[in-house]
Amino acid sequence: MQHPRVEFLFDFGSPNAYFSHKVLPDITARTGVVFEYVPILLGGLFRLTNNRSPAEAFADILNKREYGALEKRRFIERHGLTAYRDNPHWPINTLQIMRGAIAARKLGVFQPYVDAVFAAVWERQMDMANPDLIRQTLEEAGLDAKAIQSAAQETEVKQLLIDNTQLACDRGAFGSPTFFVDGDIYFGKDRLREVEEAIEARKALLFKQPVA
Repeated sequence: MQHPRVEFLFDFGSPNAYFSHKVLPDITARTGVVFEYVPILLGGLFRLTNNRSPAEAFADILNKREYGALEKRRFIERHGLTAYRDNPHWPINTLQIMRGAIAARKLGVFQPYVDAVFAAVWERQMDMANPDLIRQTLEEAGLDAKAIQSAAQETEVKQLLIDNTQLACDRGAFGSPTFFVDGDIYFGKDRLREVEEAIEARKALLFKQPVA
């Protein structure tokens, strides 16, 4: 059976991208559709779209930050994400670890890399702008840190991250996490239910189409 294409545009520096990453396997289990992870550079996307992080943009709005914290607690409790910890180093410069994600895919170790880095940032509270801590994290995960960090400096890897970020902007994205279901855009972890509904709707439509 043909499945819709579902993309997850992410940056490790986004706590909501972490939350989504932890919940996506449940959606895959229910729908049978695997999310395509697309690394982008959130800082670059912010510059392209004249956007800012919610913490900065809403800093002066009375009650907004408090409500955001409440919604975060509700999401954590709903999905049992008890390993989550706020990162005292946030906001983190994620350039090296996002290039590392591109490199890890090239080297065939994308999923364990993503798992290890998300956990380092949002569970272990590490400053993942530090190359030594990046290396330590990857080695502890059983990955070839030297190969990944070396590949992350290759011109084609750097360019692919730039291209991913520009394409995200061109398609309408302005932050992370952003999802596309056969090209239809959804933003934020709070749209995951709509993403799942869209997946099921597309599956039903594709299933009804006659086979040529």
